[in-house]
Amino acid sequence: MNPPTGFRKNVFCPNCYSAERHRLQKLVLDKLIESNDFPHKKMLHFAPEPFFQDLFRNTFKEYVTVDLYMENVDVKADIINLPFQDEEFDFIFASHVLEHIQDDFTALSEIKRVIKPTGIAVLPVPILSNETIEYPEPNPFEADHVRAPGFDYYERYINYFQHIEKYSSKDFSEKYQPFIYEDRTTWPTKECPLRQPMVGEKHLEIVPVCYA
Repeated sequence: MNPPTGFRKNVFCPNCYSAERHRLQKLVLDKLIESNDFPHKKMLHFAPEPFFQDLFRNTFKEYVTVDLYMENVDVKADIINLPFQDEEFDFIFASHVLEHIQDDFTALSEIKRVIKPTGIAVLPVPILSNETIEYPEPNPFEADHVRAPGFDYYERYINYFQHIEKYSSKDFSEKYQPFIYEDRTTWPTKECPLRQPMVGEKHLEIVPVCYA
């Protein structure tokens, strides 16, 4: 049986079991690690996925994990009310988090508060629509997403960061399979009634690198 959000092709790497977003994010992170002095800096990782934890622990001098519900994190906290000092972190990573947060503007404000003026935040969300669609309530069939982010979603970041550099699937070799292969022409569905159809079966992922 296909999942309610649809079936995706070529999702997992047979060697490292990364999904499409992990592969694209890893390519972007490699660029950032190569060009920054991260071994002397402090990082905050929201909803820490196992795929990246060893990389971050081996890259940063201090590595802090945080989530409201996950076990085995350093700090349990809500992203809209963080228990950290102003300008505490040099690097923040929150992948596919903000589509779960109703008050994402307050979340962005908190991220901006705790990041240093010279800091970098990587804050990707899944691009699931041409234009962002807000839901009236979390959808349990979409892992409790409260919106379907569109290509316009990252415009919300403009008021919080000095500069945003966006990397997409097309910026890297297709040998890494960084695209999402999914038939979205059948949307909306019973389980996802607010998603709108998108043309084609090959879709972009985007990674925004936000400079404080």
